[in-house]
Amino acid sequence: MGQFAVIGLGRFGTAASLELMKMGHSVLGVDTNNKVVDKMADQITHAVIADVTDREALEELGLDNYDVVLVAIGEDVQASLLCVVHLKSLAIPTIWVKATSHAQHLILSKLGVARIIHPEEEMGIRVAQALSYPMVNDYISIGNGEFVVEIDVSERLEGTSLSQVLKDVPDTIHVLLVKRRADITVHPPIEFTLQAKDVLVLLGQLGTLKTIAPKLV
Repeated sequence: MGQFAVIGLGRFGTAASLELMKMGHSVLGVDTNNKVVDKMADQITHAVIADVTDREALEELGLDNYDVVLVAIGEDVQASLLCVVHLKSLAIPTIWVKATSHAQHLILSKLGVARIIHPEEEMGIRVAQALSYPMVNDYISIGNGEFVVEIDVSERLEGTSLSQVLKDVPDTIHVLLVKRRADITVHPPIEFTLQAKDVLVLLGQLGTLKTIAPKLV
């Protein structure tokens, strides 16, 4: 179980906090709005009111004990940046920050935060991918152009082997596992026979993955 601190309990911060709780983690939520904090008090591990532009207030929260501090402050860019500056001065090791503009992104990159998040842009990209490749359930980038994708197997491929599906596909594509209802087959053999509604989890370069995805429709 990890320990996470979320600063700013707007829609983004609240959603992140609640999802982390669902995953079994411990979450400290911080906001300046007492109504927001009161609302979240029974839903996350700890919820506190604090002025995060005040270095001493941040220091009192003991944020160095958390695995990651997520700064999810929305429209108040000045407050977000000041909060990050204080966190860096407190030597908080891992800081993720929500950014709302490219100017803010540039400043945050100079401050050396671990990750800068653009929720609207990232969601827009995911929606575009979903529209273009509806057979792809989910995907995650692991860097260097490599992605792990989750693809539904269509009814048309009932009884088809992996060797047939992967025919003429570069060997840079790796089948990590096949999910069939409650059963999971890790590194299935090439002769593995697919069933409709199986879920394939593949690893490979994005361009190559895009070529194989339509074959599974």
